[in-house]
Amino acid sequence: MKTMVALAICALAFAISNEPSKDLDLMQGTWNIQSAELSGNPFPPEVSKSIKLTIEGNNYTVVAGGNSDKGTCKLNPDVTPKTLEITGVEGPNKGKTILAIYEVKEGELKVCYDLSGKEFPKEFKSLNGTQLFLVSYTKEKK
Repeated sequence: MKTMVALAICALAFAISNEPSKDLDLMQGTWNIQSAELSGNPFPPEVSKSIKLTIEGNNYTVVAGGNSDKGTCKLNPDVTPKTLEITGVEGPNKGKTILAIYEVKEGELKVCYDLSGKEFPKEFKSLNGTQLFLVSYTKEKK
């Protein structure tokens, strides 16, 4: 019986430790903006269509209008809502940390970024007078 309990605990610990890679695995690939709001205002569709997010491993690249922003992302799926810490290493966000929350499932990614970098958003809302950027992405099909 003790062996079974120990195995169950090991399996649970393994499942928990693999959660970030499960979410990260689902995030791999190129994403297009489905909808976006910045400070409670809809993001112009023509601008949204020109933005692509690519995630490879723990690295991201955003290309917008010919300009690129690159960095790393660190997931924490063990909190509710799940959090994402983004660190810019090249481009306009170089040296900046952006805190965000996320939800991911097959082919869909929702992220609420606090562009001020002050704190993780509490919910998936972009409110007037804030620097909250709420984005729903769809994954490009291969």
